[in-house]
Amino acid sequence: MVTLKGKNVFLRALEPEDLAFIYHIENDEHLWEVSNTQTPYSKFLIRQYLENAYQDIYEAKQLRLAICKNNTLEAIGLIDLFEFDPKNSRAGIGIIIQNEINRNAGFGKEALSLLIDFSFQQLQLHQLYANIGIENIASIALFTTFGFEKIGVKKDWNYSNNSFQDEVFFQLINK
Repeated sequence: MVTLKGKNVFLRALEPEDLAFIYHIENDEHLWEVSNTQTPYSKFLIRQYLENAYQDIYEAKQLRLAICKNNTLEAIGLIDLFEFDPKNSRAGIGIIIQNEINRNAGFGKEALSLLIDFSFQQLQLHQLYANIGIENIASIALFTTFGFEKIGVKKDWNYSNNSFQDEVFFQLINK
């Protein structure tokens, strides 16, 4: 797992002990906007998800990893590859850091760097993409730091706070 270890964080597979952490994230209504969730998840459903988390990315078409500080196994966030498409050699990528204490501390930046490198070197992907709400300035700044380019804007794509919001589509090509 040396590939997924950085200076301050490492990425690890999900464990059954992550149930409470994932339950909290999936049921935080403030995060539903970025995760396209509209209803809460039960512990039963999350437990089932964790029981199947062993599936290979080629089988599940996604990879969800816990972001942990190097001095602990406790998760501070999640990072995902989703809609994995081996034929076209691409995947979507998303990240969430759970609380304000760990945000803007460089943990997300390091985790994203690790997963980008893994995606291009180990999985041999040609491209990664991200869908980011137009008002999510922090995420836009994070992804553009790594060379993600704004490809387009999906007008009135997401309904949030009693209005429709645009979503920006970003893409990073492995050159």
